[in-house]
Amino acid sequence: MKITYTNITAERRSAIEADFERHTGKLSRFLKHYDPDSIELRSSLEELPKRNEYDFSLNLILPTGTLHATGAGSDVLKSVKAAFAEIEAQVKKHQQKLRKDYVWKRKRGRAAPKLSEVAPGD
Repeated sequence: MKITYTNITAERRSAIEADFERHTGKLSRFLKHYDPDSIELRSSLEELPKRNEYDFSLNLILPTGTLHATGAGSDVLKSVKAAFAEIEAQVKKHQQKLRKDYVWKRKRGRAAPKLSEVAPGD
């Protein structure tokens, strides 16, 4: 997976590095069927001083499509967590569409018959 950071200063990058690695590790488990060289993750951080907020955005470029997620929070780590939560949900939905899960109906489990429904044996 190729990772690119944009508009992230060295001090902010060191603050989010451990959390970022944990989230990319989880994301790579979802994307293990893709070639690692064909996956690209672009991230950028923007500080909004008027609202005392950080806006973190992620672009995940896959061979089958491009996904975009943003996260906003009062802290840098909160915005990173929100963006990764959104991109993980999008990856799951994207893979469901690729597998065509909407076409296949799931079978319900058969419940065991109750004693009152079973006919007494002769």
